[in-house]
Amino acid sequence: MARLLENFVDGGWRASRASESLDVLNPATAQVLAKVPLSPAEEVDSAVQAAANAFAAWRRTPAGERIQPLFRLKALMEENLDALARTITEECGKVYSESAGELRRAIENVETACGIPVLMQGVNNEDIASGIDEHMIRQPLGVVAAITPFNFPGMIPFWFLPYAVATGNCFLLKPSERVPVTSWKLFELLERAGFPPGVLQLVNGGRDTVNALLDHPLVRAISFVGSTATARYIYSRAAASGKRAQCQGGAKNPVVILPDADMEMTTRILADSAFGCAGQRCLAASVAITVGDARGPLTGQIAEASRKRKVGNGLDRDMEMGPVISAQSKARIEALIAQGQQEGAKVLVDGRGKAVAGCDGGFFVFPTVLDEVPPQGEIARTEIFGPVLSLMHASNLSEAIEMVNARSYGNMACIFTTDGANARRFRYEVNAGNVGINVGVAAPISNFPFSGWGDSFFGDLHAQAHHGVEFYTQTKVVVERWPRDWSRRF
Repeated sequence: MARLLENFVDGGWRASRASESLDVLNPATAQVLAKVPLSPAEEVDSAVQAAANAFAAWRRTPAGERIQPLFRLKALMEENLDALARTITEECGKVYSESAGELRRAIENVETACGIPVLMQGVNNEDIASGIDEHMIRQPLGVVAAITPFNFPGMIPFWFLPYAVATGNCFLLKPSERVPVTSWKLFELLERAGFPPGVLQLVNGGRDTVNALLDHPLVRAISFVGSTATARYIYSRAAASGKRAQCQGGAKNPVVILPDADMEMTTRILADSAFGCAGQRCLAASVAITVGDARGPLTGQIAEASRKRKVGNGLDRDMEMGPVISAQSKARIEALIAQGQQEGAKVLVDGRGKAVAGCDGGFFVFPTVLDEVPPQGEIARTEIFGPVLSLMHASNLSEAIEMVNARSYGNMACIFTTDGANARRFRYEVNAGNVGINVGVAAPISNFPFSGWGDSFFGDLHAQAHHGVEFYTQTKVVVERWPRDWSRRF
């Protein structure tokens, strides 16, 4: 019988009193891995109250001491990386190398947050007027929460958690109900790392759990990654409750290929970007715009590369792509491919209706390439979030940039070229928060914020690095005078 997962509250594991639970499925086999409770509002309140009670002591803990559990956590994550990567693959579906890669990114964020004694430093000016000094210091907010998605269960929580606790906040995680096992195992390591009770909480659940967090008066800030519709909802509801919010939404990421690009390298990188993680990442290339004579070579090569990609159970180290997350996702992706056909696109490579030996119940959609996708069609604007690459064509770079900027999304845009002037123009003119030049996935390392524009982000401060520090702290300005006559009293 599958285990019913517990919540982690006030330093210990607690069975949920939820009346409902969901099965957690292995998307490659449809095997039930665990059951996740849909925690009610009163359990959210208990977790928030525990965090609020712990905050007073945690914020007074010196920054150099607050990061010591993070140092221990880094070592624990390194020691358990293989087991964690296997868990991610089992419940998320991506291939093992992708799971291990996302854990490396998580560890990088822990490392960066260990620099909080420097990152959190304030500023000061002496003698802003005669005998008067002014200082700006950073102080934590209190209780903060993150609501994270299914596609990177090992990495995305660490866009937020290390920075939140290092700056002196108490943190609550609500992971995706589709992939809660990874968070459960990560919290076992967090428990061993030695954080004081109440500093970290894990509460499983669904929509009602999220709403309870958004409405709770003691939760000061919300971080979110998911679809644009949900990001807009969470941002609006959090703001209405007076909370800070950083909400990463969806994407429709274009890649522009100029005729002078190295086509062999471009094809390899583009295929990895479009089909890696089964296309289920917010920085996946979903539209390739060829310019001029690049059309013929790129079209033929990317179609061939998609046909050759090895698809199967991600625990098989020979595989290059796993399944999508659920039967519902598979049906939605296949329906969107059909819609693209109806709008006039040509299906060069069709990934529908294919099976994987030994994975009869799996949710597989093979790499798919649509050619001559109408720029004004619905398929050109909709986030498919699956292994589907749409090809469009432009006569020159100006037209390609216009096509890029016609999107409502602004998460990422990339260009492949050997011309530095064209690359600089593209970087300067495109409306995107993350730009890649001869790079297919422009994912910022932990020392830079994970940017996003337009409908891809709601808020002001992004995840990671100094943006994370600023988001989880509030500034206090102190203006002080110490008159000479006062000092002579002693």
